[in-house]
Amino acid sequence: MSAPPIDPTRLDLAAEYRARPFGRHSPELQALLNVMRRADHCQDLILVAVEPGIWVMGQRLPGGKPPRLFEDQVFTSLEEAEWAGFKRRWQALTGNELVLP
Repeated sequence: MSAPPIDPTRLDLAAEYRARPFGRHSPELQALLNVMRRADHCQDLILVAVEPGIWVMGQRLPGGKPPRLFEDQVFTSLEEAEWAGFKRRWQALTGNELVLP
């Protein structure tokens, strides 16, 4: 079995993202985000504004089809929505649920 593409023990990087999902990141966090956002890892996740101040997590579908919306993942904060996407990708890449202390 090969190692995961990201180090699941680097909770410090997850905490850094949680604290500041937008703007400049440390070089290590930026490298992690680059891996997470590569096409083969990103799961085609998107955030869709369904009304002002309300976002729903979704997934782009091939062939120009409308996105699949995860109606159970509704957010009133863009930061919380981005964090949910980060956690989803973390779990996909490491096999571990992301839980910060």
